[in-house]
Amino acid sequence: MKMGVTLLCAMSLLVLFCRSSEAEETPTFDLSEIEKEVEKKPYWFGGFLQVQPTLSGLDRDSPLYRLRFYNDEPGAASEESDVGVRLEGALEYGDLSAFARLDSFLNHDPDRWDGKMTLMEGYLSYKPGPHLAVDAGKRVTKWGKGYAWNPVSFVDRPKNPEDPEEALEGYYLLGGDFIRSFDGPLQTLAFTPVILPVYEDINEEFGRTGYINVAAKLYALLYDTDLDLLFFTGHSRTTRVGGDFSRNLLTNLEIHGEVAWIQNFQKIDFLENGQVATHESNVWSYLLGLRYLTETDLTAIFEYYHNGEGVEPDDLKNMYAYINRAYDTYKQTGDRDLFGPVNRLTKEGFSWRNPLKDYLYLRLSQKEPFDILYFTPAFTTIVAMNDWSFNLMPELNYSPITNLELRLRGIIPVGGEQTEYGEKQSDWRVEFRLRYFF
Repeated sequence: MKMGVTLLCAMSLLVLFCRSSEAEETPTFDLSEIEKEVEKKPYWFGGFLQVQPTLSGLDRDSPLYRLRFYNDEPGAASEESDVGVRLEGALEYGDLSAFARLDSFLNHDPDRWDGKMTLMEGYLSYKPGPHLAVDAGKRVTKWGKGYAWNPVSFVDRPKNPEDPEEALEGYYLLGGDFIRSFDGPLQTLAFTPVILPVYEDINEEFGRTGYINVAAKLYALLYDTDLDLLFFTGHSRTTRVGGDFSRNLLTNLEIHGEVAWIQNFQKIDFLENGQVATHESNVWSYLLGLRYLTETDLTAIFEYYHNGEGVEPDDLKNMYAYINRAYDTYKQTGDRDLFGPVNRLTKEGFSWRNPLKDYLYLRLSQKEPFDILYFTPAFTTIVAMNDWSFNLMPELNYSPITNLELRLRGIIPVGGEQTEYGEKQSDWRVEFRLRYFF
């Protein structure tokens, strides 16, 4: 934590110094000359520097705490600091263009520093005309209209609903866009095919390796409504079909939705004795949401999400009970083998993030309340409807000077024993994030 605070102070001084240097001069600009210069440049480069210290109050009785820290318990609180940079840029040459986004971050916890560099996106694009484009490389498709979840995002990684606007890491794929415009109720029609290979060193985390998968999206702007039909098939994951829509009911009110049908999904049943049973089942996932903007610049986003791939509440309770028994056995005998079935579930794709079936999402953000410039407070909650546990996320966002963004956020899970949010490994978490954009 001391390291994170030190870096935070250093970066703040650097930013203030840069601003004070700029204030000493009052240059004049010729806007037409600037526009000409921008038009001449076939490239751009940017990114941000980030410092994010985090303090968490740990629930030492939580099964998830015991699963993660059974052999190295950190105590009642945990401090972490993330320090790093995101670099991104694009280059155009005639009909060809290239885009890349790279993350390089260091994470510090009480035990060690750990570094990681990730190519988030990196692809080439060929656009011989306004109606055709072909992309090859690592990229994010951004399928779906939902804000916190996207059940029809068949070839992307899932969002984190606690931070859904954060950039995702893409997959290596070959894709294209064929676009046509029309006069009349049907204004635009676009077809997007995707080829996604999955081998040991290419997209291996997507699913079963050794296969080439195919997906496609058909988009239409019909009667001022955005519509998509989506499809995926291959041996890395089972076949799935979906659709989504988005429409402005009023100038300040938008409605959106998604629905996905997944064939032969491997449903998980976690039994009381710790055994894991699976059976194939066709499942439906869907989402319905609203986005509303008031005259006072209050933005409200509300979504209901049904996760057809989720487990039953009794399965979650059985997993919690089994982890507690495995922990007690480990403390008595030192035998960690009983943790095996639960750890294998995580490796096979089970996620502790929103594992149940039904969720509600609400986010409220107020732009510049009380005429405080560049200040946006927000409040978010996610409710697990199957056990009525939830989390609370108050948030303060402030940009006091150009290119500097500060965010202070708290995360407080609330719920009883053996509920999703009641058994999170942290009773509370406080994050401070500083980003300086360049």
